Amino acid sequence: MELRQLRYFLSAVEHKSLGRAALELGIGTSALSQQISKLESELSTRLLSRTSTGVVLTSAGIAFQHHAQLTLRQAENAIQAAQRGRMSGYVSVGLPPTTASVLALPLIEAMRQRYPDIQLHLVEMLSGYLANQLNARQLDLAILFQADTGKRWNVQPLLDEKLFVIAPPSLAGAPLGKSVRLAELGRLPLVLPNPQHGLRSTLMATFERFGIEPNIVMEVDGLALLMETVRAGYAATIQPGAAAARSGETGLVVAQIEDSDVARRNLLVTLSDDELSPAALAARVVILDVARSLVRQGRWPGARLHEADESGEAESL
Repeated sequence: MELRQLRYFLSAVEHKSLGRAALELGIGTSALSQQISKLESELSTRLLSRTSTGVVLTSAGIAFQHHAQLTLRQAENAIQAAQRGRMSGYVSVGLPPTTASVLALPLIEAMRQRYPDIQLHLVEMLSGYLANQLNARQLDLAILFQADTGKRWNVQPLLDEKLFVIAPPSLAGAPLGKSVRLAELGRLPLVLPNPQHGLRSTLMATFERFGIEPNIVMEVDGLALLMETVRAGYAATIQPGAAAARSGETGLVVAQIEDSDVARRNLLVTLSDDELSPAALAARVVILDVARSLVRQGRWPGARLHEADESGEAESL
């Protein structure tokens, strides 16, 4: 039995609907139903009766509800007691620029609230360089867009971001609407980061899969300079929602690439658990919590939590 299963059960009871509970929890209805079914299977009894209008408690569910609420309260008290223990230490976290623009400040705030005695060191640079620093043990954790299977890393898929074309309105071939197909971008002049960048690797693999040769006229590695190049009218670029949300305020054309499989996956990558300090292990939990919260609150534009993220599972490479 898992605490999240208790939370899922109580949410379904509160909303009297699996669909509404799933929406509140930020997960799929099928995933919610599956977890409640696992809980019922473990208890060998039905807790909820599914009806055409929602769900209602069975007699066993009524008896179970109070104890589930008490268990969650006790777990929350245990968490708060542990946090009051004032864990201290040092942790270094690497964030790519677009990710940092969404995640950095909420992460700083959450770390200060939960672990004020942990010294947080944030490093902002392109994902390819972050991978090198992680491998050199200069970082404890990093958000990357691809992971080297040859490294002894702990990798957890975090979320997927929709990609957007950002272009000056005067540029020939700039999208005319709020969405665009990848097949329409073959002749559009693009400015992108160099091939070491995770976004560039993702885009090249996607273009190749669609049989498209992109028209890359310039490479710029810094996000600020890259966006200035776009604003100056030299080329368009392709960026995730975090960058696109800000660009829409500056008079640039922003169009979502509507192909369903065009997205950038964010991976939370850390050194292996036996190399991480208690401070780094705590920071990893906070990063996961903050990212999930930002997505569910709609504060991470174009992002969707990775399905496996709800299981809390990670894989070691």
